[in-house]
Order: sequence, then C-alpha cells, then structure tokens
Amino acid sequence: MERSKLNALINLLDDPDTTIYELVEKELLKESNDIIPMLEKKWETSFESSSQERIENLIQSLQFKETYKKLKTWINSSFIERDLFTGFWIIDQFQYPDLNLLNIKLKIENIRKQIWLELNNSLTSLEKITILNHFLFNINGFAINHSNKNSSQNCFLSQILDSKKGNSVSLSVLYTILARKLDLPAYFIDFPKNPLIAIVDPELARKVHGDSLDSDVLFYINPSHKGAITSIKEIEYHLQKNEFQPIHDFTEPKSDILFIQRLLESLEESFKSLGMVEKEEQIQQMLQLFDE
Repeated sequence: MERSKLNALINLLDDPDTTIYELVEKELLKESNDIIPMLEKKWETSFESSSQERIENLIQSLQFKETYKKLKTWINSSFIERDLFTGFWIIDQFQYPDLNLLNIKLKIENIRKQIWLELNNSLTSLEKITILNHFLFNINGFAINHSNKNSSQNCFLSQILDSKKGNSVSLSVLYTILARKLDLPAYFIDFPKNPLIAIVDPELARKVHGDSLDSDVLFYINPSHKGAITSIKEIEYHLQKNEFQPIHDFTEPKSDILFIQRLLESLEESFKSLGMVEKEEQIQQMLQLFDE
C-alpha cells in the first residue's frame, strides 16, 4: 500500500465512528510489521486514550500475525532446517516481539563454552552429561520454578536465561539445545507429565543393552531433577506400574515439533490459570497449526 494511503488510514484511527475504525483496522491488518513504526508515531502524537488503545491493539495484532506466520513456516520446514532454538525463540516473540536475538544467543553460547572447556573426546556420553548437569544446575543454578509454577515467564527462553527458573518443558528444551551444541545426540521423550531427554546412540545402545532391546536410546535424563540419569528398565517399570500404554510411545524419541507443541500447551495452561483469555485464545490458534 502506498505510504500516503497508509498515513490517511492511520489518521482515521482518531475517528470516533466505530464503523470507520473497523474498516480501517481491517485494511491495516493486511499489512506487515513494517507499518508498526508509523503506528507508534501516531500513538505518540495522539491525545485520545481511545485512539491510543486502538493503536496498541493494532500493533499487538500485527505482531501476533507475524509470530503465527513464523511458527507456521518453522513447522512446515524440512527436518534439517527446523532448528529447535528457532522454535523456542518464536514462542518468545509471542510475548516479546522486540526480543534481542543476539543477546539470547550470547547467553547460551557463554554457558556452552563453560561446559565445552571441561569436555574432551576421551569422555563417555555419561561423563559428558554429568559435566553438563554440573554446570547447568549447580554452577548456573537453573531449576524448576516451584514458587510460581503457573507463571507464563516459565515458558520464555529470554526470561529463563535471566531468572534461571522454568517449567519441566522449557528446561528440557533448553537442556536439549545445549546438549546438541556440545554434539550430544539429545532428543525429546514425551514422558507423562514430565518430559525426559534421551541420548541416542544405536551402536553403543546395542553393546550396552544387547540385541534383545529394540531401542537406540542409551539412557534418559530428567532435567526437572537436576539432570538425573535413568535407565530404560527403570522407565519401563514406571510406565507398566502406572499402566501407560503403549510403552513405546513414552520411551522413544519424538520430533522437535512435538517438543514446541508441548511448550505452547504449557503456556496455554499458564494463561488459562491466570485468567488471560485473549492470550489463551491466541495460543489456541497457534496450537491449531500442529494439527494441520
């Protein structure tokens, strides 16, 4: 749309006629995020609170549209292109559209470097995970936010890196991102009520467990309990005891798409518990993308 026409439409946001506003809103929502600076300039020069509120709502709608678009693109991208960090970052943008991506990457890189300096090729996967656990949970102090379990901040990477607090899903996503950056084959396990991380090594798994066990998982990690390491037999015993079937659904690696879906579901639960209906409905719209 031509800039002159855009300016004319934006100036009509002051019009008290609701019908005119609805027509203007419909047209402006067809545009991209590029018009947000123009809307912000209009907000600064507007003296009517109703007009400012309209502009704020428009900006939020445009930002949500952009986040929705990015998530859809991420879901539909190829396995190689579908980076877990990017998926996490897109969820952050839902709440923090002006997020400083470089700042987040630097914080993660600093943690990675701390751990990497203590690793060497002679260490086993188990030893490497033990070192990762030490730096993540003991040195940096990451933990479940038991004091405020329903906080939406538990779901956003930027907030987790600042507060060192998250929920079982978000900590598991962060854990997986760091493990992969250290060349550890970490994958999401959709364990009931509490995500686990699997270290997958087909060749070594057969040597350790024998050919009778039809799984490439070497062992499991529970980020909710400071990275506690668990065996396949322990996991299967728990599942059988609590009658979770089929067991295979809860012991084998799942896609990163499901990982991000579970993160969004936890965010939806948070907004629901806080009575934030509009946010909850927007999350539901995003979740529908996973069913397409």
